[in-house]
Amino acid sequence: MSEQTAGIPERKAPASRTALLWALLPIALLVAAFAWLLGNDLTASFRNGAPPVENIAFERTVLDQNGLRLLVRAGGSEPMTIAQVQVDAAYWQFRLNPPGTIARGSAAWVEVLFPWVLGEAHKVTLVTNTGATFDHEIPVAVPTPQQSSDTLVRQAVLGAFVGILPVVAGLMFFPALRGAGPRAMRFLLALTVGLLAFLLVDTFEEAFEFAGKSAALFQGTGMVVFTALGAFALLTAVSRREGSPSGLALATLIAVGIGLHNFGEGLAIGGAFAAGAAGLGTFLVMGFTLHNITEGIGIAAPILREQPTLKRFAALALIAGGPAVIGIWVGSLATSPQWTALALSVGAGAILQVIVEVSLFAARGAPSLSAGLLRREFLAGATVGLAVMYTTAMLVKI
Repeated sequence: MSEQTAGIPERKAPASRTALLWALLPIALLVAAFAWLLGNDLTASFRNGAPPVENIAFERTVLDQNGLRLLVRAGGSEPMTIAQVQVDAAYWQFRLNPPGTIARGSAAWVEVLFPWVLGEAHKVTLVTNTGATFDHEIPVAVPTPQQSSDTLVRQAVLGAFVGILPVVAGLMFFPALRGAGPRAMRFLLALTVGLLAFLLVDTFEEAFEFAGKSAALFQGTGMVVFTALGAFALLTAVSRREGSPSGLALATLIAVGIGLHNFGEGLAIGGAFAAGAAGLGTFLVMGFTLHNITEGIGIAAPILREQPTLKRFAALALIAGGPAVIGIWVGSLATSPQWTALALSVGAGAILQVIVEVSLFAARGAPSLSAGLLRREFLAGATVGLAVMYTTAMLVKI
C-alpha cells in the first residue's frame, strides 16, 4: 500500500438491494401521485361540456364490386364513435370493422355499400357522435387492383427497371472511369455529393408529405426529423468502428443510402398501384431509369482505384436498386402514411451520413476541410450532380 493511500479507509460499493430500492423509489412516488390525481379528479371543475378533441386520418381507400372501404385511424384525445357516413351528401348505411368505438391510435375499416361510378369523383364524410365531420375526397373512382402472383411479378419487373437497371447501367461506366486522375476523381466524388444532396431534399419532401397525411398522434414533423437524426447517428457510429470508410466500404455506404431512398420511392409507386392511380406509362418508367443512372456512377466513384469482383458489383447493384422492388410490393399490399414517412426518414438520415463521409473522403490531402470542399473541381462536380438530378427529375414529377 502506498503512502498516499495509507490510513484512508476503502469505500465499499453500495449493496445491490439498496441501489435497487433507490431506483424504485422515484417510480413509486410517480405511481402514487398519478393514483392520487386520478382518484381526486382535479380536472373535473374545468370541464364545461365541450366535446373532446377529435381527429381522423384516412390511410387507405379500396373500391371494388362491394362498394368502398376506408381505413381510418383515430387520433383524438378520447375514443371516437362514427355515427353516420355521407357519400356525395347522401347518408348511407355502413359497417365498422372492428365494430364499436375506435380507441385513440387504433384503426378500423369503414365499409359502405355505395355504387360508385367509374371515373367520377366522390366525397365521403364521416360524422361522429359529437357532430364532428371529416371529409375524404376520391378524385377519380377506379377499381382497386387485386393482388396476384402475376401482379407481383410484373411489379418486380417494374421495380427492377426503376431501381436495379439504372444502377447497373451507371456501374458499367466503371472501366471508362478507371483512368481518372486525382482532379477527375474529386470531380466524380463531388458529383456523388450533388446527386445525394438532391436525393436528401427529395426524400425529406416526400417524408413530410406522408407525415402530414398521418394521424396527429404520430407528430409527423417531429417523427421525420428525429428519425432522420437517429439514423444518421446510428449509421455514423457503425461505419466509423474502424475509422473513416473509404474504397469499397464507402461505396457500400453510398449504395445503402441510395437503396433506402429507392425503397421509399418504391413505396410511393406501390401506393399508387393500391389506390388504382397507376399512371406509370412507358415514358414515366424510362424517366425513372434515366433519373437514377447517375446513382451507379456515384457508387463507382470511391472504388476506381480498386479491383472489385463481378460479385461485388452485383451486390452493390442489389443493395442500391433491390429495395425499389421490395418497396413496390410493400406499398401495393399494405402500408400507411406514417410507416412510409418513417421509412423515408431513415433513408434521409442515411443519405445525410453518406454525404458527410463522401465529402470528408474527397477533401483528403487538402490543408483543411474547407479548402478541400472549395476546390474548383469539387464545386463543379457538386453543381453538375445537382443539375443532372434536377433536370432528369422533370421526367418523373407528375
